[in-house]
Amino acid sequence: MAQRLATEYVNASLRLSEVQMSQFIHKVYDPHVRQRVKVLDNGSQEVVLEDDSGEEVHLPFDRRDGYYVCELSFRLEKPHLTNVMRLLFAAFKGSGMVTRIYNGFMMMYYYQEGRVRKIVEFSRDSYKLVYEFKDTLGELQRIYRNNDVEREIENIHSRINALLDQRIVAKEAASVTAIDDELRGYTRRLFVLEA
Repeated sequence: MAQRLATEYVNASLRLSEVQMSQFIHKVYDPHVRQRVKVLDNGSQEVVLEDDSGEEVHLPFDRRDGYYVCELSFRLEKPHLTNVMRLLFAAFKGSGMVTRIYNGFMMMYYYQEGRVRKIVEFSRDSYKLVYEFKDTLGELQRIYRNNDVEREIENIHSRINALLDQRIVAKEAASVTAIDDELRGYTRRLFVLEA
């Protein structure tokens, strides 16, 4: 199994309500990771996580519109702190890119609201898409709700009815032939749409 050298969070963001902020502060269960909370003058807070080796990460949460918002990029190398951040990031619906760096390759995880949306593997000379979230259910629902075909069929029926009315009153053979040609075209199109 490949040994992870480091984990980088790029443009990572968390947006927490007051209740979630309290939960965030009490969520660290790893006995190898300690935390400190600094309350700043404007109501903002800074959460500092530190592991036994001395590696630490400072998470500044600014007060914005009733939420605590943290936006930053940082790099971690020790497994305990890395694991705690991974759990917190997922539990509190973080967004951003997380790069796990191994000897010879990198795995890039794109998070959106705590869920992995895409995983890409980069090596020195290749790029490989490992996973990409596809909203199959949502796509099927959009297709099901799409009634463009039904509207086109309805328009063709209306046009056919109008042409049939014109054909009844048409006196010249050329007019009847032109109407019949147009009716044949609409009939073919209806056959395609209803198939």
